[in-house]
Amino acid sequence: MTYAIDSNIIIHLLRGTESVRKHRDNANNQGARFIIPPFVNYEIMRGFLCVSAPAKEAAYRRLCAYCSIGEMTVGAWERAAQIYAELYTKHFTVKDADIVIAAFCMVNDYSLVTDNTKDFENIDGLQFVNWVE
Repeated sequence: MTYAIDSNIIIHLLRGTESVRKHRDNANNQGARFIIPPFVNYEIMRGFLCVSAPAKEAAYRRLCAYCSIGEMTVGAWERAAQIYAELYTKHFTVKDADIVIAAFCMVNDYSLVTDNTKDFENIDGLQFVNWVE
């Protein structure tokens, strides 16, 4: 199993949220892989550029050494456009960032770890779990 880590989960990891650490450790013990979607990396890095948090930035860079940062393919961008169109026809509004993250996960068959399940629940076919609950 490969888990794609959403930005809110990275924040929980950097804060040391116990439930998230336990889930991560359990998944790691079961041989899971972890990847950071490229848009999530963008969200985290822009935050560090706006707010000085050197200790958390160093912790994030250590996390990046443990996880890999994914790449968006043309296929993932095309899947994102399909997701947008599907949601549009159903009159659902989802932020473009969440659509891009979902598409990245779907084309790579990754399960998204997020605390914002409401943002993703209307995207058909996306596998996601909440490690905060």
